[in-house]
Amino acid sequence: MQSSFPIVFKNGQTAQVLTVEPEQDLASALVAVSLTESRPVLVAIGGASLISEEHLQRLQRLFSEVLAPLAQELGLIVVDSGTDAGVVRLIGNAREEISGSFPLVGVSPVGLVKLSNDENSSTELTDLESHHTHFFLVPGDQWGDESPWLARIASQIAGHYPSVTVLINGGSIALLDATESLKVNRPLVVIDGSGRLADEIAEAVNHHGQDIRQEISQLTKMTGISLFKLKDSFRQFEKILKLSLKTHNDNTFRTKLITSRK
Repeated sequence: MQSSFPIVFKNGQTAQVLTVEPEQDLASALVAVSLTESRPVLVAIGGASLISEEHLQRLQRLFSEVLAPLAQELGLIVVDSGTDAGVVRLIGNAREEISGSFPLVGVSPVGLVKLSNDENSSTELTDLESHHTHFFLVPGDQWGDESPWLARIASQIAGHYPSVTVLINGGSIALLDATESLKVNRPLVVIDGSGRLADEIAEAVNHHGQDIRQEISQLTKMTGISLFKLKDSFRQFEKILKLSLKTHNDNTFRTKLITSRK
């Protein structure tokens, strides 16, 4: 079996890393990084570009006051692209802020990211986010190569448990990520008001306008999309996430889902 290796970040955090082979059996990949217990999964996709300071601050609160605490309380595993920017940085900072212990898993193209203990790496490579616990470095040297892998790995981690994807802002790569999530029947919660792709999708869902890009029109024809307005109550966001995760029939998880954060 292929073995994983640890990396140590400058903040002292350690993460397990596995370089995934093109034909890798994902069940064995999870064993290699000791993610052997299936749990509900939240996938975070998107970015934080061209967003106002006011909206960015509200997003930061959304992550630290709702998303990260909910992941902690419900025992979720959070999966994202693993790079130190945008949404990934928000969830990493939120996990640290609440002293969270939930697994935070990054899925990144092997040809584009820099390992923290590799001092000779090209400066053109992207840093990994330092609060993650696990990384899967998947085949590819272009952004977007990781999109189908991210969807598949999240599904493999969840197993028979439910999962949900949250889209914040985002551009062309987030569109790929959102499409891949919907292809595997993972509900997509779009943060309306966070900018760019998220707002385009919200506009298409709400108004079915004539000037919608073809890619967005095709996406919104897929089932499983729900919206949350960034200006609305955070409690509403929590309810939307819980509703997306409430399909599981395990009594222990259902009890935690119903009784948490009342």
